[in-house]
Amino acid sequence: MIQVLLFARLRDELGTDCLRMNLPEPCTVASLRLALQQHFPHQTDVLAAGRALVAINQALTNDENAIVCATDEIALLPPMTGG
Repeated sequence: MIQVLLFARLRDELGTDCLRMNLPEPCTVASLRLALQQHFPHQTDVLAAGRALVAINQALTNDENAIVCATDEIALLPPMTGG
């Protein structure tokens, strides 16, 4: 079970700050994104690569092939606006 922390818009729109995803382990960031997009189709654009930032153990990554495991802290940070 992979735990995903949600922030900002994703947290607000999904009504939770944490999701637990039952995915084969280890998995890639890309497969995690795909599973999230399938589970939350109304958030597909926000969850897309190049939109929501992914942090693994508090380090941002752009590598869609990065490996994640249940022991990792995974966070999704959607695009933010403001001023």
